[in-house]
Amino acid sequence: NLDNDGQETFYITDYVRTGKIYLLSFLFALAVILIGRWHGFKALVGLAVSFVVLLQFIVPRILAGSNPLFISISGALVILAITLYLVNGFNSKTTVAVLGTILSLLLTGVLAIIFTKLTRLTGFAEEEAAYLVTTGQNLLNMKGILLAGMIIGALGVLDDITISQASVAEQIYGANQNLTWQEIYKRSMKVGVDHVSSIVNTLVLAYAGASLPLFLLFSVNTTLPASQIINSEIVATEIVRTLVGSIGLVAAVPLTTIIASCALKRKFIKIKNREGVEI
Repeated sequence: NLDNDGQETFYITDYVRTGKIYLLSFLFALAVILIGRWHGFKALVGLAVSFVVLLQFIVPRILAGSNPLFISISGALVILAITLYLVNGFNSKTTVAVLGTILSLLLTGVLAIIFTKLTRLTGFAEEEAAYLVTTGQNLLNMKGILLAGMIIGALGVLDDITISQASVAEQIYGANQNLTWQEIYKRSMKVGVDHVSSIVNTLVLAYAGASLPLFLLFSVNTTLPASQIINSEIVATEIVRTLVGSIGLVAAVPLTTIIASCALKRKFIKIKNREGVEI
């Protein structure tokens, strides 16, 4: 088309997908509520809170030039506290899960910092990073953003593991309150080991699925040796992201279990004291 100055104006058109996306979102919410009922509704509210913190706090602060790592950890702790207590209630089980998640998150952050530095990852390997620079956001700390993404990505699975392990320990203790904290720990870890194997596989496959076009691209290019492909920053970034997150997930199981076991026995002793029974 020609505008008022006689210049040609071009319009780029695309499919309108918003209606279908809204429909899929509605089906997701409906499934969660029908199966989870009130618990599922609270989970959806927690999800909304997570998006609010992410879009209204974490993203604007990073764009404003704040340290991405500090902002992501602060935001992650806010998301963690609000969502876990909102969904599971204010009780000792949730507090144990929060403590276990915080410790595991700190471990993940430390490992991410160390291995990002050792492997000399810059954060510019992904296409989105280059686009941010072209839009004038060249003052952003891309390495910090990479670290922030690792932490936020791990948080999404960590809270599931920690609340599950806290629940397992609570159920085992409830079935036999004469167990020592060591026995509670050993029995809970038998369930935790199975949980670890499935969760780690889930995390790796999730990252692999997101990076599938990348893997296909390198598979087509058979002229490069495997060591050179792994050494490329774009692949190395995904490997570090996956393994750092997986180590944090694995560590979350024993950390949460030992906290839960000790907390349950301490609670038990206090109850018996109030009842006047000798310990």
